[in-house]
Amino acid sequence: MTIANAKQILLEAAEGKYAVGAFNITNFVQMEAVVEAAVDRKAPLIIQTSVTPSKFLGRDVVVAVYRALAESARIPIALNLDHCRDVEYCKACADVGYTSLMMDASRELFDKNIEQTKTVCDYAHDVGNISVEGELGTVSGVEDQVAVAEDEAQLCDADQAIEFVERTGVDLLAPAIGTAHGIYKARDPKVDVERLKRINQMLNGKEAEVPLVIHGGTGLPAATVERLIAAGGTKFNVSTDLKHALIDGVYEYIREHRNEYDPGKVDIAAKEATRRKAAYWIDMLGSTGKAA
Repeated sequence: MTIANAKQILLEAAEGKYAVGAFNITNFVQMEAVVEAAVDRKAPLIIQTSVTPSKFLGRDVVVAVYRALAESARIPIALNLDHCRDVEYCKACADVGYTSLMMDASRELFDKNIEQTKTVCDYAHDVGNISVEGELGTVSGVEDQVAVAEDEAQLCDADQAIEFVERTGVDLLAPAIGTAHGIYKARDPKVDVERLKRINQMLNGKEAEVPLVIHGGTGLPAATVERLIAAGGTKFNVSTDLKHALIDGVYEYIREHRNEYDPGKVDIAAKEATRRKAAYWIDMLGSTGKAA
């Protein structure tokens, strides 16, 4: 039960009216931290690596560590490749054991997006129990060194969402609704909750079939998160918050212990800061106790 794909986890979330944190990690200290937070709270978990850390750490090594952690945990855990724009790298990650993939062809023309996403879907579904996420519309901000200017971002067309899902066979859909990667400039960013609600009703009106993904979780007010969950958001991507927790936690420790040279204690500080941040999101998303 511990090794799962994202769709398996999110269908239950959709039925239970809660959401699941999908935490982008850049090292194995962070991976251990988010697993510990989820186990402590008895919550389902999605671990994510974007392409750069996947290549830096080694995709086969990432999978090996994920499996070792997941097999000793009594919660369902998925490993997702986030924002991959390369069809062949998606296939390579499917081959080594990632349980979920995001093919991000959102900056391509609609038909090209469908073509590339379907290619990954067909391959992943043939390989085995692997779910695939697609994106329609574009999310502003920076993710894995790919920048999209605010004036270049394009919201998801609700009618196109139906066609996109039908033609690709995609398992999860990330519709652009005004969220952004990175830090929001406004305290209460304008997010089109009604657009998400309409897409969810069109795709999942009778029963949950295609869970919806919210990119750009960091910085969203708790009230907005609650509204997005009620409108159908089941997967919330959290990346920038974890980066800040890691770097700030390490900085504070080194600043207070400037004359110490113990890497193990630095790792402990990084893990604890990351664990606290993941726990905060798990509680806010309502997934605490859902894997009990």
